[in-house]
Amino acid sequence: MIDHVGFEVTDLKRSARFYDQVFFALGARRMLESEHAIAYGINGPEFWLVVRGLPPAAGYGHVALQASGKAAVDGAYRAGIAAGGADDGPPGLRPQYGKRYYAAYMRDPDGLRVEVVSRR
Repeated sequence: MIDHVGFEVTDLKRSARFYDQVFFALGARRMLESEHAIAYGINGPEFWLVVRGLPPAAGYGHVALQASGKAAVDGAYRAGIAAGGADDGPPGLRPQYGKRYYAAYMRDPDGLRVEVVSRR
């Protein structure tokens, strides 16, 4: 149903340092790269960072990235925090979303909310 998702960011290199680490921990990689955009994926470019030059507005929204299990959620969270992300909810069960819903939340360098989730 969804072809791709894009975040408009203020500093492409800074954001790429964060997303490189998070996506590496989840088994994805850079698929495309230019002066104004970087796209990540596994089989094709699905998640795009595009230079906007202006900061996103408060409450911009969030993206949920699928992980293969709890260890992958934990690893992506640690990698994102180490790469300049900010904690917005440590890894743990979120029973309000389902009995096996295990997730972590971070803010990327622009303050956009990134969720990493496993339902296993």
